[in-house]
Amino acid sequence: MSLQSKSYALLSVFHKDGLTDLAQALVNRGFGLLSTGGTRQHLEEAGFTVEAVEDLTSYPSILGGRVKTLHPKVFGGILARRKEAEDQAQVAEFEIPNIAVVVVDLYPFSETVKGGGTHTEIIEKIDIGGISLIRAAAKNYQDCWIIPSRKLYQPAIAILEKGAPSEEDRKIFAGEAFQISAHYDIAINQYLTGRSSALSLGGENTLRYGENPHQKGSFYGNLQDVFEQLHGKELSYNNLLDADAAVNLIQEFEETTVAVLKHNNACGLASRENLTKAWNDALAGDPVSAFGGVLISNREIDLATAREMHKIFFEIIIAPSYAQEALEVLKQKKNRIILILKDFDPPKMQYRTLLNGILAQERDFKTDEADRLEVKTKRTPNAQELEDLIFASKICKHTKSNTIILAKNKQLLAGGTGQTSRVDALKQAITKAKAFSFDLKDAVMASDAFFPFPDCVEIAHEEAIGAVIQPGGSIKDQLSIDYCNNQNMAMVFTGTRHFKH
Repeated sequence: MSLQSKSYALLSVFHKDGLTDLAQALVNRGFGLLSTGGTRQHLEEAGFTVEAVEDLTSYPSILGGRVKTLHPKVFGGILARRKEAEDQAQVAEFEIPNIAVVVVDLYPFSETVKGGGTHTEIIEKIDIGGISLIRAAAKNYQDCWIIPSRKLYQPAIAILEKGAPSEEDRKIFAGEAFQISAHYDIAINQYLTGRSSALSLGGENTLRYGENPHQKGSFYGNLQDVFEQLHGKELSYNNLLDADAAVNLIQEFEETTVAVLKHNNACGLASRENLTKAWNDALAGDPVSAFGGVLISNREIDLATAREMHKIFFEIIIAPSYAQEALEVLKQKKNRIILILKDFDPPKMQYRTLLNGILAQERDFKTDEADRLEVKTKRTPNAQELEDLIFASKICKHTKSNTIILAKNKQLLAGGTGQTSRVDALKQAITKAKAFSFDLKDAVMASDAFFPFPDCVEIAHEEAIGAVIQPGGSIKDQLSIDYCNNQNMAMVFTGTRHFKH
């Protein structure tokens, strides 16, 4: 090896696609290629001259491939400071090559976990040499260029076609490298501990803007794991907030269900045997607010339903699949966002930035169920009321607090959302239900928290609402129970509060 006469690019990757184009761009710029095992074989088969890391280190790949590049001559070539006289003297003394570029990607750890690999297979996908090479090259970005992902090959090739990477180019790539390193280590931590206790983010996706046009916005994560976008403009910051709310809500329902959301809250929702009927009854909940909203279904969108949906303007539709004829109808609006919701596991933790830190909490995975309800009144809810109480409770869980939900025959009649008073939330819901000509007789009422006074059940009784579901837990619960008993209303406690701030 002529160690001092040229600069080397060290290539050691798991995924080989796109590598030869990058290798050619490096060779065109005068870099010698230095590589290991399968990567070296791949490059040589493509016609490149490649020097072996084993020849540099005088060690073969050992321990079943666990040790290949972990050697002072490799890491010295990466970490040596070119402007430090002492470093350069040692480079000459120990015959260390000048490794100016490092191209590495990591063993697919997360993919192996998701694919159901055995514990042994997963452990073997914890990359040691690769992560070390990435960190070393990124640390010494002033003298070494790290290309840590095949997603960066094309940007790197574009730089090489114009000349050599600037220090600013190398710094940007180093930042990407440490992002990849952090994400990788957090995934391993989560697997070994079984806890989603650390914030794990995917790559940055720049959005058109944030909540408002004057605010910059980005999404960190892998949307392709959640959605396949079939049509329409790019998702915005607010689109993503609404889509998240819609997905969380629809996952509560097993029956054929359609929901319409606006500003993260359901303004219409119905469960029916027929999808078109579910859509029509969901829309009836608030046809005014549905304008410009988000539609979501837990069933394939058929042609008949698509035709009905197409009659109004909406921004986004989300469903597990679409009939081809339905897509042809829905795609008639060029900016309409059409998403397929994939089968994915939502993260166990939720995070929110505030003040000078981050709040973290476990996601609310608990859903109220009929067999866990505690009947607190003399009258037990009948079968229809019980079904509606659970239906209303599911919507209540995903509506901004303070909230009251009114429902009947598995249809959302109205909701009072985000009010500072629970009485105000109820009054808002009643006013809204009446505005769309709903009959509240024998409807049910759900509350996301307990009633400190009997005022809400009194108002509900005046509207002929027959049954109530609430968490319970107030020191004055008995006042509301007594009122319901006196008026022959049914009340059940869930024992679980579902605040959503």
